[in-house]
Amino acid sequence: MEENKPDMQKVDMFLMTNGKYFESYRLNHIRGRLQEMDENQFFRVQSQSYKDPMMILVVSLLVGSLGIDRFLIGEVGLGIAKLLTCGGFGIWYIVDWFLIMGATRDKNLERFEIASAGY
Repeated sequence: MEENKPDMQKVDMFLMTNGKYFESYRLNHIRGRLQEMDENQFFRVQSQSYKDPMMILVVSLLVGSLGIDRFLIGEVGLGIAKLLTCGGFGIWYIVDWFLIMGATRDKNLERFEIASAGY
């Protein structure tokens, strides 16, 4: 019997409440990682603050030319560059409308991986 592992109900609940923060094709990978974790790792992953891609898209639409969307997902360097160039002279600002949700989900996966590894 495996001790100190999260039960399937906890894993399913995590995926139901946080699935929208990750790319859908990554959910099976995340499920597998969650099933392998001990309770301490699961708690760390569960206590992470994941960014909502839809909220970041709204921020990008409203004030993306100032780089605030990139600051929010933790890409400070890109946020500063976007701020100093007024959204890449408007081009980067518009391109980010299509890319920012994927970038947010990638950052969420990165947070998940770091928390699950215990760093």
